[in-house]
Amino acid sequence: MPLNATHHGATGADPARHWPQGFLWGSATAAAQVEGAGHEGGKEDSVWDAFARVPGAVAHGDTPEDAVQHYHRMPEDVALMKELGLGSYRFSTSWARVRPGGRGPNTEGLDFYSRLVDNLLEAGILPWLTLYHWDLPQALEEKGGWANRDTALRFVDYANDVYSALGDRVQHWTTFNEPFCSSLLGYAAGVHAPGRQDPRAAVAAIHHQHLAHGLAVNELRDRGAQHLGITLNLSNSIPRDPADPVDLDAARRFDSLQNRIFLDPILRGAYPEDTLADLEQFGIREVIQPGDLDVIGTPLDFLGVNHYHDDLISGHPNTEGGDGHSGGATRPTSSCWIGSEDIAFPSRGLPRTAMDWEVNPDGLRDLLLRLGEEYPTLPPLYVTENGAAYDDDVSSDGMVHDEERTRFILDHIAAVGEALDKGADVRGYFVWSLLDNFEWSWGYGKRFGIVRVDYDSFERTVKDSGLAYARVISGARTASLSPTGA
Repeated sequence: MPLNATHHGATGADPARHWPQGFLWGSATAAAQVEGAGHEGGKEDSVWDAFARVPGAVAHGDTPEDAVQHYHRMPEDVALMKELGLGSYRFSTSWARVRPGGRGPNTEGLDFYSRLVDNLLEAGILPWLTLYHWDLPQALEEKGGWANRDTALRFVDYANDVYSALGDRVQHWTTFNEPFCSSLLGYAAGVHAPGRQDPRAAVAAIHHQHLAHGLAVNELRDRGAQHLGITLNLSNSIPRDPADPVDLDAARRFDSLQNRIFLDPILRGAYPEDTLADLEQFGIREVIQPGDLDVIGTPLDFLGVNHYHDDLISGHPNTEGGDGHSGGATRPTSSCWIGSEDIAFPSRGLPRTAMDWEVNPDGLRDLLLRLGEEYPTLPPLYVTENGAAYDDDVSSDGMVHDEERTRFILDHIAAVGEALDKGADVRGYFVWSLLDNFEWSWGYGKRFGIVRVDYDSFERTVKDSGLAYARVISGARTASLSPTGA
């Protein structure tokens, strides 16, 4: 059932708080957003390279071709991570760099990731690898992409290549990041690459990504991988009027498409019955083959939770708010809420980020608790993305005084602490993002980084939010070493 949540105004992370022993503090990026070198080192087009060339697909005509040059500045960036005290770096490998054109492994691309892993380990930073953060080789999209069941098998080939190169040093493996975005935003709404607006293709993409996930987990576990999971972007679904059947049903349908269509197959081995009924018109039963759900529901070692905002939902027309998925495109797009296009997102009058997302730290606490209450087989949780975009600039003193982002991060860390106090099994927190970067269809117009990047010189400047996060990490480590530490 949809979870109710309220805003109580968290007051920031307690610097004296004792966090669980081994609690992991990290930050995250994605290959397509930071690497650049879009056609260097053997890399060929991903769907995002191709999509960015479509007129009106990305704000200002921006492309990921150069991004923020992490490919060339990787040692400098790892040194920054060490300076901040990060315990882990969550990064993704690019399928289009590892298997360009969907062909066999590209040694030069794998060598880059091998150097990255070595640099991280030398700096005492745990590598946390994500295999898919949306950069499908364009050549595979031209064969049907995720609407084609064969792509799930090609994903296993790619996962094997990465494991062969890095499995001796990388312990933590995430199959997919936010399949909601690469299926519903990419194949139904057309806001994300590949830009298709076909509900049936979107439903097929959801199932085939689930299948790819399960196949890869089983394959890598057979090869010796010990820490395997997936990362989902999840939200609370809050009916505007809990006594109104129309609002309740809208909240149910939102919860189905945002949360349960991903959580239930992976954690229960079955799609929710209401989801199957809602999406039957789009062929969901047609793409499920015997044995698929056994594969998809294979046990996990962790679940990554990405959370930026929660959602007030109504089934009545409302123009006060939006779903946060409009993106920066000027080309026509469609709704990602297939079969439920009437869902409305009224405003609660809360503060908003530059993405026009409401700020409600308590929502993260409530979400983490809900997962433990509703999923008996829930593995340990990691908050694998949490952060905020705000407009910030370098001040006359050469610093970036991003007070709103600092408050956002500290308040959400406090919310994680509250969830722990109430029994949630949360093992770590990763702030999004380490660096300002290519923010998908928004191009370079939205900054999430705790490190500012000058997009002309590519100079890095740690923001106040980064300094504050470093103090949280340092304080947590100090507290854990004290005689009364957890």
